[in-house]
Amino acid sequence: MSRGVEWDIDPTLDRVRDLVDVLGEPQRSYPVIHVAGTNGKSSTARLIEALLRERGLRTGLYTSPELTTLRERIAIDGEPISEERFVEVYEDVKPYVDLIDTKNDTKLSFFEVLTAMAFAAFADAPVDVAVVEVGMGGSWDATNVADGTVAVITPVGLDHTAYLGETVEEIAAEKAGIIKPGQIVVIEQQQLPAAEVLLGRVAEVGAVAAREGIEYGVVHRDVAFGGQMISVRGLHGAYDEIFLPLFGEHQASNAATALAAVEAFASGAPTLGEHNLEAATRIAAGADYTGGDDGQLDPALVRSGFAQSASPGRLEVARTGPTVLIDSSHNPAGMAATVNTITESFGFTRLVGVLAIASDKDVAGVLDELEPVMAELVVTRNASPRSLSPEELAEVAEGAFGSERVHVVDRLDDAIDRAIGLAEETGEYRGAGVLITGSVVTAGEARTLLRVGEGR
Repeated sequence: MSRGVEWDIDPTLDRVRDLVDVLGEPQRSYPVIHVAGTNGKSSTARLIEALLRERGLRTGLYTSPELTTLRERIAIDGEPISEERFVEVYEDVKPYVDLIDTKNDTKLSFFEVLTAMAFAAFADAPVDVAVVEVGMGGSWDATNVADGTVAVITPVGLDHTAYLGETVEEIAAEKAGIIKPGQIVVIEQQQLPAAEVLLGRVAEVGAVAAREGIEYGVVHRDVAFGGQMISVRGLHGAYDEIFLPLFGEHQASNAATALAAVEAFASGAPTLGEHNLEAATRIAAGADYTGGDDGQLDPALVRSGFAQSASPGRLEVARTGPTVLIDSSHNPAGMAATVNTITESFGFTRLVGVLAIASDKDVAGVLDELEPVMAELVVTRNASPRSLSPEELAEVAEGAFGSERVHVVDRLDDAIDRAIGLAEETGEYRGAGVLITGSVVTAGEARTLLRVGEGR
């Protein structure tokens, strides 16, 4: 980590490409499903991995950032690699990292080294398939030295604008860099400007698009205890009576996208040739891609895989009495989805928020989304050096909430205690709730403080 933060981007793949070359190109030892987008990447990647593992495949999963331990980012068969294995992989690649460092004026970054470690760990396992989430962007992201058999693009919105561009079109163009010739590209519902950029890239490189709402999508969903019941039309079949232990319309879309990606992988994405070029031409002309029947999955397998899925830190119920939710949303689009889901799935009569957010985010936009559903807001900080100070955050929050509804608490643990007390003030024990949100770092620290996942 002394190599620098992962968002300090030097837009080139040259160094990481040199590194994987001297490592023997481990990223080519297995097929890759490559996932990019602004919101929903980690959830979608985890859902893809759950379905693949349910099919009996040995899986690698590379996600970012972590909630509690760096080892979470490199998982094999659904489990983070061990401390001992993490050290072994680092020591295996370090001599090659040092070699590449001597050839360049700029050292390999933290994220470049970690990405190479993941590719090497997956090759050594060995895995049958790797699900690889982009760290940031797409074109210049270190993961893009892998050529995905299937590419997935989750919703694109405004985030990381200092690095990726100030418009949705610019950001979509950066995300579209993972789209390669010969792929099926599964595209979740997009804003029109983003969709135009992504489909333009599909046509340009001769890939094949599968679009939510056209080639696949959620047919029906109902709120259920602990999640929702959904029916999905995939690329190759229909799947009903699926219990998804995740909340919200956005997670249903993520599940449909994950299902379509696994169908595309199971059927075999088209290779460069007459079929692919013909299909790409039809897509560019506005025709639908429907695929064949050979990619349909066993509905029982789909139900079982999704029923066992999880997305930690994404509207996760940490405790009850009052209900405490932990969520990683950190931009207005993500927070809008969180608020809609809380309104749909939880019958809170009084909801108190805990917010710790990075200083480079659209803080005002996030607060505008939260204000209508929050009785009161506790502002605090997390451990990241990027975290906005509670005093500065309170100043912005008071513009949306008014000073009487904003409480400043310096530490996250004390902020959680304060919010629980505020939620219970009216005595409406069953209808009280607390939402801890604003950052993946905030969510991870809250999970540690509340001992989520320890069986308590």
